[in-house]
Amino acid sequence: MKREQARPSVRVWDPFVRIAHWTLVLTVAGAWLTQVGGGRWHEWLGYAALAVVIARVAWGRIGSSYARFGRFVRSPAATLHYAQQVMRHAEPRHIGHNPLGAYMIVLLVLTVILVSATGWLYTTDAFWGIKWVEDLHQAVSDVLVALVTLHVAGVVFTSFRQRENLVGAMLHGAKRPPDDRDVE
Repeated sequence: MKREQARPSVRVWDPFVRIAHWTLVLTVAGAWLTQVGGGRWHEWLGYAALAVVIARVAWGRIGSSYARFGRFVRSPAATLHYAQQVMRHAEPRHIGHNPLGAYMIVLLVLTVILVSATGWLYTTDAFWGIKWVEDLHQAVSDVLVALVTLHVAGVVFTSFRQRENLVGAMLHGAKRPPDDRDVE
């Protein structure tokens, strides 16, 4: 009886992407937990989240293949087509980010920047105590929480749908190798 060889996994997420991802998770969660009474901790966690996002955007231009935004951000038409495939239970598996996940990353990055910018504005002499700045910071923070929730739901959905542990892949960096239907 011939024994089938297990195909080796594919390295997808490089160490920088994984460290940046989990550092961003910790800094955003920490900022959220310290929003009331957190003082300097809240501010510094917000600045750290902004620094991680800036570094990740830079890495998205010069980093490894699967880290590059140019590789995984698709056109709106291609993303809509992928969403239609998801609705029909006919979407291909992507080795890197799928088109919907790519847009979620872009939205999360932009929202972290907006939360950080409005938080910083609120600490300046010109905007300290200005109600609309505080309200804007809170509203954008609420949008970030909603996006994070959608992101986690998308990861869980895709993990079950494609029988692949995406959280594990973001920890160790590898995914199962592609087959004929998968998209690099």
